Amino acid sequence: MQNRNISVIPARTQTRVAESGKPRTKLRVAAYCRVSTDDEEQLTSYEAQVSHYANHIQQNPEWEFAGIYADEALSGTNTRKRTDFNRLIEDCMAGKVDYIITKSVSRFARNTLDTLNYTRQLKEKNIPVFFEKENIISTDSKGELMLTIMASIAQEESRSTSQNVKMGISFRFQKGEMQINHNRFMGYTKDENKKLVIVPEEAEIVKRIYREYLEGASLLEIGRGLEGDGILTAANKPKWRPESVKKILQNEKYIGDALLQKTYTVDFLSKKRVVNNGIVPQYYVENSHEAIIPRDLYMQVQEEIVRRANLRTGKDGSKRVYSSRYALSSIVFCGECGDIYRRVHWNNRGKKSIVWRCVSRLEEKGSDCTSPTIAEVDLQNAVLKAINQIISERDEFMGILMNNIATVLGEEFDKDTDIIEHQLKELQNDLIKQANSQEDYDTVVNEIYRLREVKQETLEHNAERHTKRQRVKEMEKFLKKQDSGLDEYDDKLVRLLVEQVTVHEKQLMVRFKSGIEVEVGL
Repeated sequence: MQNRNISVIPARTQTRVAESGKPRTKLRVAAYCRVSTDDEEQLTSYEAQVSHYANHIQQNPEWEFAGIYADEALSGTNTRKRTDFNRLIEDCMAGKVDYIITKSVSRFARNTLDTLNYTRQLKEKNIPVFFEKENIISTDSKGELMLTIMASIAQEESRSTSQNVKMGISFRFQKGEMQINHNRFMGYTKDENKKLVIVPEEAEIVKRIYREYLEGASLLEIGRGLEGDGILTAANKPKWRPESVKKILQNEKYIGDALLQKTYTVDFLSKKRVVNNGIVPQYYVENSHEAIIPRDLYMQVQEEIVRRANLRTGKDGSKRVYSSRYALSSIVFCGECGDIYRRVHWNNRGKKSIVWRCVSRLEEKGSDCTSPTIAEVDLQNAVLKAINQIISERDEFMGILMNNIATVLGEEFDKDTDIIEHQLKELQNDLIKQANSQEDYDTVVNEIYRLREVKQETLEHNAERHTKRQRVKEMEKFLKKQDSGLDEYDDKLVRLLVEQVTVHEKQLMVRFKSGIEVEVGL
């Protein structure tokens, strides 16, 4: 048997080919730089890194400068928003870079999984990453082990930093300090002390939105009106979306209060923020800054939002979509089945007209409702007749108004929220000092939520009483101003005065917002 002959075939030095097809001897080296915050000190560090690596690469005769990839003032916990980092990886995969230098593992990524995934991806292309601070080359035999350890440490540092930041924010919230991007906040800006102050011109826009909503306009109509007048959003965009209008209507900051921590970050890696539905504490600060909208007016708007969202009619309480296209939309009801009347284009035996008809007769096959179909002009004239009747009999109706005012004032006085507020403050102290067990904590938390609901109901009660008084005053002012009856139906006046119209077989019952009811024949 012949002796075995073993020979070693040495590894070849990697030969890199240029675009011309000729071998290249120089490594194409790129550097990646990043700073994690946007303060002046860190930006100086960023500029220093860029300058350092550009000189470092260009001074090495065996290297060919492949560029500096740098992300400024962005988080390192994930790579999704790091534009230059992603461009670097793409260029590596495209064969444009042979070697990467970066300051440290934490500059490359603070997410262990991302660090390993990208270095392995680059390793498959035979592209090392040199981490200068840790003196680690990703393609070394021990490189991945060391890299895993260092990346885990960097990730833990990021978690700790995130936790410290959260605690700092929480402490500021407990002191009532707000963090608001006033550049996208209609009606307010910040002064030199970082306190919210009113911008008068923008405040008028906010007041207009609240006023038009209570006058019956829809979110879409309000937005279109603002666009028509060339008014820009808080983000300086010409398009007003209904959602943007609704946010203004529901933002408690316009009454001088502030609900803090409406959203929270799920975890420090994804940076995903979600709505806070009681998962982490919230802080409600009353009278934290100057108000634009009176508190009672704000509560009226909240009631109207709920009313429109829960508009139900008919015998079965079917939900209907609120419409404000016409003044009579969503306020004309069928006296027989209780459903709402809708405006429709009628074509009866070739004769076209606009009529109002009970929705149950329009949508339900075989409906037993026999309510009348009313021509729009007849409906408008009947409402106009009701308005003219209270004008012509103003002396009698003024007496009714005085009785209505006395009734409103004779009801329970505006409830005081000071006692509730005092109880809430005591519970806040209990939450910190006395809740030593989970059961105690839950008991205190449940009582806080209960009292907050009581307080909200109290504010709504007070707002409702104020609304009643306001409606009576509006009717009184209207009657005193009118010398004679009206000649034409007016949509704007109907929005101001009329609360509901009920259609019966031969007559209408018109109920005004002041509490007056007038019956007119059809």
